[in-house]
Amino acid sequence: MSKFMSERNIRFMMKDVFNLPSLTEYPYYSSHNEKVFQMIIDAALKLADKMLYPVLGEMDKNEPCLENGEVRVHPVVKKLMKAYGEGGWISAGFPESHGGDQLPVSITGITRFIFASANYSASVYPELTAGAAELITTFGTEELIEAYVPMMLEGKWQGTMALTEPQAGSSLSDITTTAYPLTNSEKGGSEESDIRKVYKIKGQKTFISAGDHDGAENIIHLMLARIDGAPAGAKGISLFVVPKKRVDEKGRLIPNDVKVAAIYHKLGYRGAPITELSMGEKDDCFGWLVGQPNRGLAQMFQMMNEARLGVGMGATAIATAAYYAALDYTLQRPQGRPITQKDPSSPQISIIEHTDVKRMLLFQKSVVEGALSLIIQCCLYADLEKVTKGEEKEKYSLLLDLLTPVAKTWPSEQGILATSQAIQCFGGYGYCDDFPVEQYFRDSRIHPIHEGTTGIQGMDLLGRKIIMKEGGAAFLFINEVKKTIQSASSVPELEFHASKLEDAVKCLEEVMVFLLQVMHKKGVDHYLADATLFLEMFGILAISWQWLIQGVAAQKALSDSAACSRKDAFFYKGKIYAMNYFFRYELPKMRAIAVRLTDGDNLTVEMEKECFTNF
Repeated sequence: MSKFMSERNIRFMMKDVFNLPSLTEYPYYSSHNEKVFQMIIDAALKLADKMLYPVLGEMDKNEPCLENGEVRVHPVVKKLMKAYGEGGWISAGFPESHGGDQLPVSITGITRFIFASANYSASVYPELTAGAAELITTFGTEELIEAYVPMMLEGKWQGTMALTEPQAGSSLSDITTTAYPLTNSEKGGSEESDIRKVYKIKGQKTFISAGDHDGAENIIHLMLARIDGAPAGAKGISLFVVPKKRVDEKGRLIPNDVKVAAIYHKLGYRGAPITELSMGEKDDCFGWLVGQPNRGLAQMFQMMNEARLGVGMGATAIATAAYYAALDYTLQRPQGRPITQKDPSSPQISIIEHTDVKRMLLFQKSVVEGALSLIIQCCLYADLEKVTKGEEKEKYSLLLDLLTPVAKTWPSEQGILATSQAIQCFGGYGYCDDFPVEQYFRDSRIHPIHEGTTGIQGMDLLGRKIIMKEGGAAFLFINEVKKTIQSASSVPELEFHASKLEDAVKCLEEVMVFLLQVMHKKGVDHYLADATLFLEMFGILAISWQWLIQGVAAQKALSDSAACSRKDAFFYKGKIYAMNYFFRYELPKMRAIAVRLTDGDNLTVEMEKECFTNF
């Protein structure tokens, strides 16, 4: 076991729970097998152990700085980008036709979890680059792909997602960055500009992760902008490639009038820069249109949805690292004696033997292993959506759409609480930088904000996903949960859990019916007033479902006593204990949230803003 995650748990998820090697039965993934998957996991662990984890603290203490208009990052970033590129980590999930290894999303997701567990800040550089490159390969012309993607996949050029603007925040329909078609004189009498769809870009972007740094030769921004004269709102937004440096007619990289206006100094996640950018101050910033005009927001949602899963994975990874740090400490730290031991001269016990410490560790374990299971489930749906057709393809697409805001948000919010409990296990030492848990706590706080705040995810789930296809996605999800309940009901040791989850499904259905009636009677404002609470309740049920799936797999392994070693038995029993914890401590919270959601008091809608003023 690494200091920051469990390889044993990865193998359990990969084979026993989700049977990821079965994906190789589909032609698209047929060049791989279980042995190849394990070799990839082993290689990811080696890179994480040797290059990422050793600089976890260094990257936090030596945060990026802005010098002479360029962002300086820790020198290891350049080495890491080279390692990511040469090791094929950026291109791993790309099709072979674009120089990739055509790996399943679920396998690449696991490798990203490993990297993020070792050093979250260091893990975002390749992930952002892969997401930006995938947008270009999906919607760009062959010319655009050839111009940018190879250098990005080699780790020489960084990719970013440039959406947010200072005055717009999360309201992307209000962005003002503008793309101006070139005049005839600027085109120089050549048709090349028309073919490449070149525009001049002017505007500002903010909160751009890895928006500039000296660890890469060039920064390639996938940027949302509005073509001059385009319709207002989301319908008039287009997507552009806007490089920090563009290639001139002689093949040289020259400045593209993209200026770093500011760099943010953050609570945590300090190893990766977050910048504000200004484009076109000298009227010399060029951008290349990706795909069709006015389709940018729909195109960017491909990267945004993948990034939301990535945020959930990152949150899970940080909380996982905090859990294993706490576990190691509580095993070694002697303090106190059993309550029944009155002799002060008797030896102290390790604090893990105290029941409240076990409770704190069980909470952390139930959160991180439940969250990881949900995210791998979503990654598997993405894989199956890619390799199936017709109704089956639509099924996986709908399930993935429905669960994406849950997989982003529940790990983000609960990961903070889990990491806080890790600090509590350390006591006063956890509050000091002698141990990494204080950094993990700071690093974890960004995730409820990244890629859409918790409130936005709640409105996405309740306002869009629950009602899309006339409730078709919600029906599919409930059906998947009921399949697990049916499977668990036949296992005597899991009858209690199956019954409790069945009650939880009924609770969810009752709340959804009630809220839909609210929408028809009182309108959408009242319907969405407590969307965040609905998201929390939905997340509890989704994680309970994942724990029951794991419980079925663990109980099956335990029942095969001949093949189950003593060490394995403890691992599987640990799974059962964590499942028990979640069902007895966390699942009951659903009912309390349901009471609030159905009590009919919409105080947050009705309260006037003036009631907050007390000055």
